[in-house]
Amino acid sequence: MGKKILIVEDETTIAELERDYLESHGFEVEMAGSGELGLQMALSGDYDLLILDLMLPKVDGFEICRQLREKKDIPILMVSAKKEEIDKIKGLGLGADDYMTKPFSPGELVARVKAHLSRYDRLIGSREEQAEQVRIRGLIIEKPSRRVFINEREVSLTSKEYDLLLFMAVHPNRVFGKEELFERIWGMDSMGELTTVTVHIRRIREKIELDPSTPQYIETIWGVGYRFKI
Repeated sequence: MGKKILIVEDETTIAELERDYLESHGFEVEMAGSGELGLQMALSGDYDLLILDLMLPKVDGFEICRQLREKKDIPILMVSAKKEEIDKIKGLGLGADDYMTKPFSPGELVARVKAHLSRYDRLIGSREEQAEQVRIRGLIIEKPSRRVFINEREVSLTSKEYDLLLFMAVHPNRVFGKEELFERIWGMDSMGELTTVTVHIRRIREKIELDPSTPQYIETIWGVGYRFKI
């Protein structure tokens, strides 16, 4: 079978239509009809991509996305019947990779699924290579030696600069708030020290960006935080 996809959708007819089209294109598909079951299956199963309806009873798509992102890094395609909810997803920066508003054509869904799986395959490469090295355009991060190269030129980063860069690079296209970055990298609550994150981001940009004022790697999402672009 092909790639394995989980559809979390409480409208059975929609879920079955999505399943049929995806299976006709060689995908292996499982369905969950509630948010609670969907979250359980997503966390315990080995899926390559998640199609997640936003408006689910009890456990909604926002909560599923938030909890899944703490454990796994797979493509998440969120769908909603309301454009306003899609705008809310974008604003919250919950880590969904794409957003679709119902109704949409099954062909568009299949195309988006294929595009995201292809992008993740290119990003991850082989599991062995991923464990040793991160390559994104001209940036190379060598994990065993903690060395960083930009366009074949080695740059010198402090320990925390390296940790911050690596963390964001292995979670691309996700928006992280300053509070979360501080807790992840410094291992404690921010306690008003959020300027520390800002300073470290600026220093990293000065070292890896061709033009730090128009960054190609770490971009600022105003009012939310930062995102590593691929």
